[in-house]
Amino acid sequence: MLTAPPQYARTGATSRPRLAWLDAVRGVGSIAVLLEHMFYRFLPGLRPHWFNLGMYGVLVFFLVSGYIIPASLEHRGDVRAFWVGRLFRLYPLYLMVIGLVLALVPLVPLRDEVVPDPATAAAHATMLVDVVGSAGVADTMWTLSYEMVFYLLVTALFVAGLHQHSGVWAVAFAVASLVVGLLLAGPLLTRGPAAFIAAAVLLAGLACVVTGSRRARMVGALFLGGLAVTLVLLGSRTPWLGPAILAVMFTGTALHRWEQGRLSGPRTAAVVAVVVAIVPFFAVRAGWWAYPHVWIATLVLAAATFAIGMALRHRAVPRVLVWLGLISYSVYLLHHPLLKLFVTVFGDPRKQSPIAQSLLAVAFVALVLCCSWLTYRFVEHPMQRLGRRLARALPDALRHGTAPSPG
Repeated sequence: MLTAPPQYARTGATSRPRLAWLDAVRGVGSIAVLLEHMFYRFLPGLRPHWFNLGMYGVLVFFLVSGYIIPASLEHRGDVRAFWVGRLFRLYPLYLMVIGLVLALVPLVPLRDEVVPDPATAAAHATMLVDVVGSAGVADTMWTLSYEMVFYLLVTALFVAGLHQHSGVWAVAFAVASLVVGLLLAGPLLTRGPAAFIAAAVLLAGLACVVTGSRRARMVGALFLGGLAVTLVLLGSRTPWLGPAILAVMFTGTALHRWEQGRLSGPRTAAVVAVVVAIVPFFAVRAGWWAYPHVWIATLVLAAATFAIGMALRHRAVPRVLVWLGLISYSVYLLHHPLLKLFVTVFGDPRKQSPIAQSLLAVAFVALVLCCSWLTYRFVEHPMQRLGRRLARALPDALRHGTAPSPG
């Protein structure tokens, strides 16, 4: 969902780029999340109940991010360039969608969970909304919290030279998910202080990591790693879900290392899957979408989707799936505000005939895809290019953060 698209060599009706399969998988995930929210309003009888379509898409996204994000950082060998790229990848569209939601408030009121105060503003500024007790102005923004936590952890591990042990971290967070689920029914951190302290530590830690001396980088990395672990264990609104998500993401990293011949990725994936699958059976509060049989089915389908994509990674990928992957971040962030606006303009589709619902559903999907292509073309892509140019232009004296050699 949140990774920069690779470069493609196109032939005929298909694309055979080195990482096109990741875009295809990401495209499937984005459509799954869109359909989950759409089926609440259009043709609700089509919404599956034996697995959660939205959580399936989210887990697919997290596997993709886990697979590619650490590899991107290690390929660059430069945390400053990595963060420049991430910020220009994520924030332009993110800020645009926040502005869109706020501009539409006269027509579409903010969610009841959103408290209009400085703590909420701080939470949105860091993207850490879900792990500091806030609600995103757009419903889907909660997942960005775990993307950001993962970036902080990956940065800390890279600077400390501990980034190669992905399987260990995956299993550790899976076990932490089980323990936290057994002990906590809700977050322990208070919303206001958590948002402000997290913002301060994040800014100070990143400043040390990307501009400081070797000693400063190590200190900054420790603070970032400590912040990430604290927030994900004590701040997640569904306590066990945060560490479970990190376990899934580090599993994606372990699979990438296994592909490179460095780790036993399938064994790690199997252990993590078993531990994470049983958490809802024992958690104090599982969550409405995490009834044990629903959660297990969702987990299995997400894993199967990623495994199929990985197994077919050397084959040509249909262009439509690659295209959906390219615009997946826009689809993910835009579709829910557009859905609320669509319902405000046309009324509740559930009160209309199935034929009218079908026509409105087709129109809505077309609107989302069209708007997502426009925002990718005129917001995401230009800002990604700008970020890459800035990263390449960094003076050598500021290129800090190379990890110690494994030896």
